[in-house]
Amino acid sequence: MQNKLPSHAEYVIVGGGIIGLSIAYHLTRLGHRDVLLLERDQLTCGTTWHAAGLVTQLRASENMAKLAQYTAGLFEELEKLTGQHTGFRQCGSITVAATPARLEELKRGASMGRSFGLDVEIIDAAEARRRVPLLDVADVLGAAWIPSDGKTNPVDTARAFAVGARKGGAKILERTPVTRIVVEKGRIAGVETAEGIVRTEKVVICAGMWTRALAADLNWTVPLHAAEHFYVVTESIAGLPPDTPTVRDLDACFYAKEDAGKLLVGFFETNGKPWGMEGIPREFSFDSLPDDLDHIEPYLADAMRRMPQLANVGLQLNFNGPESFTPDNRFLLGPAPDIGGLYVASGFNSCGIESSGGAGKVMAEWMSTGMPANDYWEMDVRRAMPFQRNRRYLRDRTGEAVGLLYALHWPHKSPATARNVRVSPLHDRLLAAGAKFGEAAGWERAQWFGVPEAEANACATFARDDWFKASGAEHEATRSGVTLFDQTSFAHLLVQGRDALAFLQRLSTNDLDAPVGRIVYTPWLNERGGMESDVTIARTAEEEFLVVTAAVQRIRDLAWLRTHARDAGHVSVSDVSSGYTCLSVMGPLSRELLMRVSPADFSDAAFPFAAVREIEIGYALAFAFRMTFVGELGWELHIPTEQALGVYDALIAAGRDLDLRHAGYVALNTLRLEAGYRDWGADVSDEDSPLEAGLGFTIAWKKREDFIGRAALEPQRGHVPRRRLVQLAAPRAVPLMFGTEPVWRNGSLVGYLRSAGFGHTLGCGVGMGYLHSDSGVSAEWLSEGAFEIEIAGKRHPAIASLRAFYDSNRTRVKGEMRKVEDLIAPELLMARSKG
Repeated sequence: MQNKLPSHAEYVIVGGGIIGLSIAYHLTRLGHRDVLLLERDQLTCGTTWHAAGLVTQLRASENMAKLAQYTAGLFEELEKLTGQHTGFRQCGSITVAATPARLEELKRGASMGRSFGLDVEIIDAAEARRRVPLLDVADVLGAAWIPSDGKTNPVDTARAFAVGARKGGAKILERTPVTRIVVEKGRIAGVETAEGIVRTEKVVICAGMWTRALAADLNWTVPLHAAEHFYVVTESIAGLPPDTPTVRDLDACFYAKEDAGKLLVGFFETNGKPWGMEGIPREFSFDSLPDDLDHIEPYLADAMRRMPQLANVGLQLNFNGPESFTPDNRFLLGPAPDIGGLYVASGFNSCGIESSGGAGKVMAEWMSTGMPANDYWEMDVRRAMPFQRNRRYLRDRTGEAVGLLYALHWPHKSPATARNVRVSPLHDRLLAAGAKFGEAAGWERAQWFGVPEAEANACATFARDDWFKASGAEHEATRSGVTLFDQTSFAHLLVQGRDALAFLQRLSTNDLDAPVGRIVYTPWLNERGGMESDVTIARTAEEEFLVVTAAVQRIRDLAWLRTHARDAGHVSVSDVSSGYTCLSVMGPLSRELLMRVSPADFSDAAFPFAAVREIEIGYALAFAFRMTFVGELGWELHIPTEQALGVYDALIAAGRDLDLRHAGYVALNTLRLEAGYRDWGADVSDEDSPLEAGLGFTIAWKKREDFIGRAALEPQRGHVPRRRLVQLAAPRAVPLMFGTEPVWRNGSLVGYLRSAGFGHTLGCGVGMGYLHSDSGVSAEWLSEGAFEIEIAGKRHPAIASLRAFYDSNRTRVKGEMRKVEDLIAPELLMARSKG
C-alpha cells in the first residue's frame, strides 16, 4: 500500500512543500530510488499553496545566478518531463528605478548579471511603458529588463515535482508528521512518526516555518522566523495580456504580475510583521492570517501611483499568509555541523518558488556525494551562530528583513535591528572614539571612525561620501604611522593532545611541524582540492595549537575539526573564542608603540615574522603574533578578555605622540586588497584550489604526511592554470568598485571581480578576480591583453597582474621601511601617469 510506512529508507525528506518535493525529484534523477518524503498534512499546505509564483534570475553571485537560471530552464521543460501542467510562462520582468541611486544599483546588477551569463538590459522609461502600458513612467529614470524571467503556478509546479519523484521511485506519504528526529552517537539514525520509526542515515528538513523548532530540539541553530506577507488580487482587467511582464518597483516596495486576467500585487513593507513567535501550530494548513488594510494602504497607494489603473478596479482578494525569513535574507542550506547525515533546506525569504529547482538540485547532490557541487557558502547553514535561534532576536530582526529584500543594497550596510548581540569588551571605548559599527556573525565591528557622538550615516553609499574619506584616512595612517584595529571577532579554536600534530598535518596543506613559537598560514582542502577554509595556526606548546579563523567561519571550521578528530586518536578540540580579545597594531611605527608598553624584544632577530610570543603588556600577559593582513609591519595581540581594557588603555596612552589612530574593517579591506591578501569567502572558496588562487607557497609537497585534497592537486602541479586569481586595477575609473564587476580582455568577457575596493595608496580602484583562458592565465597572457573593468554598464581601462600592486616582495612586512611610493608596481604608476 502507498500509505504504509517503511521501516527503512536511504533518504528521508521532512516536509512536502515545493522545496522538499524538488529534492525528492532531483534525488531520483540522480538514480536514487529509496527516497521517502513525509508531509505532516497535505502537500503544499504550509507556504507553497499561497506563494505568488514569480520566477526571476538576477542574483548577487555566480553560483546563485546559475541556480536561478537552472530553475527557470527546468520550469520550461518540467511539464514535458512529468506530464503535469505547471502554468509556467516566460513573460519577462521589468524593475523600474525612479531615483539615481536605484538606477545605479540596477546598472551594477545588470553588469553583474551579464557576467554570469544572464540576458539583462537597462532600458529607458519609454521602453518600459511600451512593454507594460499599465505603468506611469513620468518619474522613471530607467529600468532593468530580463526577457527570460517569468511566472509559474506554485501548486501545479509542486505537483509536477511530486509526479516526477514518484515516477522515479520515491514514496510520498501525506498526513504523516515527523514527531522526532532520532540521533545516535552524533549521527542521524531515523525519524519518528505516530506510526513508528523509519531508520535512515540521511535526512533533510524542509519544514518551512516549523524548521527552527525541529532543529532547536537537537540544539542546532537554523535561524528563521515567519512574517506576514500581503498581496491583493484585482478584479478582471479588460485586455490585460497573459504575457504581461512581471513588474517590480523596489522603492515603492511592491511587485505585480498578471494572474488569469487580473493583477496580483504584493508588498515587502519597510516594517514587516513577524508572526508565530510562540510557535507555529502543527495543524496550520491552507490557512491565511487576518488581513490588515491599514498596514498595506501606503504601499497600495504607491502601487496605484505607479500603475494608475489599479485605482479603477476593485479588489477581489486581500490576502495575508506567513512566509519564512532569515536574519540576513539568505537561504539556509546544507549539513548540520555536529550531526552526521542531517541536512536542511529552509528559509527562502519569499523566494522559494523561483529557487526550488536550484535548491533541489543542490541538496540532492550534496546529500548524495557528501559535498556541494559548487561554492554555496553564502547559503550555507553553517554560517549561523548559536545565539541566532533566540526567538526574540529573530522576531526583532524579521520585521526589518521583510523590507530589506527590496531596500537599496549599499556597500557596507548592516541591519539596524537586533543589534549589540555580540560586542567586544572595548565596544564603549570605540564608540567614544567615533566608531561607526557594522555587523558580522552578530558581532559589532567598527567599519570606520568619524566624529565621536555624531550620528552615523544610515548606510554607506556607492559614492565617495563620509565613509570613504574616513576609511581613506585610516588606510593612509596605516601605511605611514600606526593604527589600532579591534579584531575581537576572530574565532579561536584550541587543538590539543599527543596526536594533535599528526591530526593537523592531515588537514593542512602547509607543514605544521614547526618549532613551538611559530605560526603557519595554511588552507584546509576538501577531497576535490577546494579550500574548505584558510586559517592561521600558532604552535603554543609541543602538543597544543591555537587555530585562529574569521568570525563567520567559526562554526564551519569547528565542525571540520571535530568531524575529522573522531578518528584521529588522542586529540581534543575546544572553542575558546570568548576567552580572547584581539587588538592588531599595524604600521611602520607599530614596533615603537609596542616597545613603550612591553619589555619584550620586538626586534627582527628576536621576534621574526610568523613568530608567536607570550609577552607582558601593560599589566597583562598576552600572545603576540607577528602577522599582518594589511601589508605592513605589525602584530596581533591576543589578550585574555578580562585584561583587554587595560591593554587598550595602555596602548592609547602610549600612542598619543605617535598619532595613533583607530581603524576599521573598511580600511582593513582596502589595505589587504592593495597587498594582494586573499579573503576566504570572497577570493577563495571550497571550489578554488590553492594553485588557482595563487597560494601555491602554502603547499608543503615534501612533508612526510599526506593531506586531504593532495590527490586532486597533483594533476594541477607544474601547469599554468586555465583559471587563476588575478590582481586588477582601474587607474582612471571614477566610479567605485565593490566586487562582481565584469572583466574584459580584448573585447571578450574573461571573468569578474570577486572583491574590490579603492586603493588609497595606489590612488585607484583595485580588486581580485578569477580570469579564464583555455591557453592558461600566464604573465605573458596578461601582458599581451588589453583589459577593461565594467562598472555600472561602462568599461574602464584596467591593468592585470599576478603580483600585488603594493609591495609585492613584502619588504615592509619583513621590517624594511622603504618609501611607500617606491613600493607601487611600476606598470600601475605608468598607467596612472598616462591618465
